[in-house]
Amino acid sequence: MRHERRAPILETVLSSLALAVLPRLADDSSGGGFVPPSINDLFPDAVLFADTPFALNRILLIRLLAVVIISLILWLGSRRMRVVPSKGQVAFEFMFDFIRKGVVIDTLGEKDGRRFMPVLLTIFFATLAMNLTGTIPGLQIASTSLIGQALLMAILAYVLFVYAGIKKFGVGRFFKNALWLPGVPIFLRPVIAILEVLSTFIVRPVTLTLRLTMNMVAGHMLLALCFLATNFFLITVLGSGNAIGLIGVGTLGLGVAFTVLELFVGVLQAYIFTILTAIYIQLALAEEH
Repeated sequence: MRHERRAPILETVLSSLALAVLPRLADDSSGGGFVPPSINDLFPDAVLFADTPFALNRILLIRLLAVVIISLILWLGSRRMRVVPSKGQVAFEFMFDFIRKGVVIDTLGEKDGRRFMPVLLTIFFATLAMNLTGTIPGLQIASTSLIGQALLMAILAYVLFVYAGIKKFGVGRFFKNALWLPGVPIFLRPVIAILEVLSTFIVRPVTLTLRLTMNMVAGHMLLALCFLATNFFLITVLGSGNAIGLIGVGTLGLGVAFTVLELFVGVLQAYIFTILTAIYIQLALAEEH
């Protein structure tokens, strides 16, 4: 009798988790067979305002939710700062100072660090929030796994370091510092200049975009595969009396392990994106390379 009661609960939990990862399974016609994750699942149909310029799908709604939540956390954490901090304030200050001192000030120095502090902190916390939505049950997708979001952040980083260099040196001297490297033989300078154009103004934004996107796509596909396999083996296979369905216990364990890994990767990628942006700004502000 206990087993009969537990089975529907287990089925509900696993099915809900699997459907949260890939909602398309709700209308799947595979006849109960295993349906592997597909890249097409990163492009869901519109949920609100379909067939209009303001159409919102599941991923866009998750982005809006992530922005609201991270803004609320930052507001609540900073509105009542005390000389003798509470435990919550200590956690908030540690998270804040991790980027403020460990990335921005250490890379750009006190003066330039303060100038670019707001935008670099925004990049970090926005990227972090959108990365971590991929591990939250019911959301189960990182909105940075679509290239458009990562590209937008990379364009922002690009504009920042170009602006910083032009603001300090002017257009002519900035590009001279970036492309016309001192100490290089004169006959090699045109070749080096072409390589620097590719490296500085093309490769940087491209690598920022692809690094973030590919890491988040890979993480989503791994989690989707593990939890869909768990749902299939424990519910479909084991539910039909086939002991091979116990494989689902292993896939569930892998899913939990990959979830922890994805949390780490989400934080790491936000950190890498932010520190690279700070480094590019620092290079743009350098007198010569």
